[in-house]
Amino acid sequence: MSGETLPTGKGSGPGSSPELRASHADRDRVVDVLRIAAGDGLLTADELDERLEVALSARTLSELAGLTTDLPPLSVTGGITGAEVKDVVRIEQVHSGAIERVGRWVVPRRLELAVKWCKVTLDFTEAVITHDTLRINVDAVGKTLTLITRPGVVVDTDGLRLTHSRVKYLKSPTNPGTPVTLRVELVGKKAHGRVVVRPPRRTFGQWLLRRSASPSASD
Repeated sequence: MSGETLPTGKGSGPGSSPELRASHADRDRVVDVLRIAAGDGLLTADELDERLEVALSARTLSELAGLTTDLPPLSVTGGITGAEVKDVVRIEQVHSGAIERVGRWVVPRRLELAVKWCKVTLDFTEAVITHDTLRINVDAVGKTLTLITRPGVVVDTDGLRLTHSRVKYLKSPTNPGTPVTLRVELVGKKAHGRVVVRPPRRTFGQWLLRRSASPSASD
């Protein structure tokens, strides 16, 4: 198809090959595009799941190209470029206010947390994810480190050393076929306080829908 836009940003004009192999970066960019589009209401949850499955298993650029051709150009970038994805982000605070990463923040490849008596919240529900692994080096004392997940985001706490601290991992029911889009690896040490991994809390409307769908609610 003449003028077709590929995930790499190159057109499929004369001389280009639609069967070029897709790299991990190509697949990651398309996954990012799809998630932003879903967040903007351009894709339903079912459409997002279907396209993510295709994107993560795609072998060629032509397979990836068809997943975003019906999305507006502004939704492709969402105002975020690959240059903003940092290799390492370091957060170093002592006795400060709450540290939060919420909304559409760009997930780095590695995060270093050196904090003492500071509450930290990392919310992945709307985060821009451009790669499949985030390593968090933890050196934290006191208060709570909270990670809010979404379908496809898994957290590995096996590499974390705990001293007078504990991990609370709450998992939401998910489709067994949901692909893993981000693996968060916690390594290092946490003394005192807690580490909480949980899905986002339900809104009041979601709670009402869940309650009305429950068999006991109709008794």
